[in-house]
Amino acid sequence: MKTPVTVDVVILTYRPDERVREIIRRLGRQSYPIRHILLINTRSDYFPEDFYKIPGVKVHEIPQDQFDHGGTRDLAFQLSDAPILTFLTQDAVPHDEKMLEALLRPFWEDGKIGVSYGRQLPCEDCDEIERYTRQFNYPETSRVKSGEDLEELGIKTFFCSDVCAAYRRDIYEYVGGFPRKAIFNEDMIFAARLLEKGGKVAYTAEAKVVHSHNYSGVQQFRRNFDMGVSQADHPEIFSKVSSEGEGIRLVKKTARHLLTGGRFYLLLPFFYKTGCKFLGYQLGKRYKKLPMWLVRRCSGSGWYWKKKKAV
Repeated sequence: MKTPVTVDVVILTYRPDERVREIIRRLGRQSYPIRHILLINTRSDYFPEDFYKIPGVKVHEIPQDQFDHGGTRDLAFQLSDAPILTFLTQDAVPHDEKMLEALLRPFWEDGKIGVSYGRQLPCEDCDEIERYTRQFNYPETSRVKSGEDLEELGIKTFFCSDVCAAYRRDIYEYVGGFPRKAIFNEDMIFAARLLEKGGKVAYTAEAKVVHSHNYSGVQQFRRNFDMGVSQADHPEIFSKVSSEGEGIRLVKKTARHLLTGGRFYLLLPFFYKTGCKFLGYQLGKRYKKLPMWLVRRCSGSGWYWKKKKAV
């Protein structure tokens, strides 16, 4: 392109650490020009003062009780007028200098693509089970998805991740943006609405970030509980397709991977964490039948229930 389209990068932060500094440094070396890096910081008792002085970085602070996965990201579209916004989480480190250029390329190739999300590579300290899960969810081959892929891909048709994703403003506004209140899955909800309106979602494997977590069984339980809640809150999307089949496929392939690799000792922790995921997800889908004290104990997003109670 002769004149690059203006792009702003948005990072939602809470108690930002050295990893955020490294992300900013690597964004500064990207082959595609970035106008601004916008940090939307959820206030806490800690925020490095020098972040306000980094050239090209803008900081916008919000109170903790205003944070929301959907609403806060939608706020970014109000704070920026860029035609394209790229979102990163504060623990997603660009793998190379071509990350952003690759992430944006699908937009130039197909005018129906409204969001392009990147590939997540495991961190050096990533355990074997999570490492394989990253390979399963983020393969080496790129793909553009449309509503026609629903029969073949099932729930994976809607799959999208704001860990590293770029959005075209015009299509974002046409679709209606993110849900303003979302405990989880704001990216998948947007992707599903985009596909319903005839748009497309691009998985761009060449756009790579380093991002992974070694979650405990309890953390997996809470994370999947919140995933179940998000699906229960949006039956208009998730009732159309089951996610259990994709989960079973992951379990089978991971178990086979551990067996063929001679890592028998990992099977017990794998099945334990799988059980935590399944139980959390099933309870989350049925959260409306549970007492609120139990919902709060099961969820990993206490902020969501405080806001829900206040409404």
